[in-house]
Amino acid sequence: MNKLIVDKTRPVALVGGGDLGEGDLNWALSLTGCLVAADGGACHALALNQLPSAVIGDFDSISPQTLAQIPPDRLFRVAEQDSTDFEKALRAIRAPLVVAVGFLGGRVDHQLAVLNALVQDIGPPCLLLGAHEVIFHLPARISLPLLAGETVSLFPLREVRAQSTGLEWPLEGLVMRPGGQIGTSNRALGPVTLSSDGPGLLGLVPRHHLPALIRALL
Repeated sequence: MNKLIVDKTRPVALVGGGDLGEGDLNWALSLTGCLVAADGGACHALALNQLPSAVIGDFDSISPQTLAQIPPDRLFRVAEQDSTDFEKALRAIRAPLVVAVGFLGGRVDHQLAVLNALVQDIGPPCLLLGAHEVIFHLPARISLPLLAGETVSLFPLREVRAQSTGLEWPLEGLVMRPGGQIGTSNRALGPVTLSSDGPGLLGLVPRHHLPALIRALL
């Protein structure tokens, strides 16, 4: 288990070493109060003239030149290889919420590992910002101010039953599971409420709803 490294009362921005959209890091920082880098995410941060409060990981993706630019008291090496750098960082953060950028795109195996970690409730609730959507682990209940016609996708990583209001194709009566029934490419009729009977369901909504998601989860 990681020791607690970051302890904040406001949401935290977490940057990884994957694809990073233009403006994504600055947007995440504008909605949070602290920047943490997971391993190679430190390279993204420094390239944008942002110095992370902490860099957490096994440091296999950071060059010596990058490490030399970060004060030693902000470097936290976690050597074990049984978890990803994303998991290492989440376990070391205590905050109301984490907004994560730089974890989607690039290698598919890395993305699958991140999504798998997301439904394990490791550390604080976490929002993953991608090129087109924001991905989150569905809580017991959430209401979002979506607009008619916007795409809402739900993808199960465990067997789960969900309920909805405001979707073109309601979820009532569906048992969703990996390798079975899924819920991608649904459409909002307007504001949407989603609920589930247990953990394991990923929600995906258009990325411009990131501020609304933050408010809903806080």
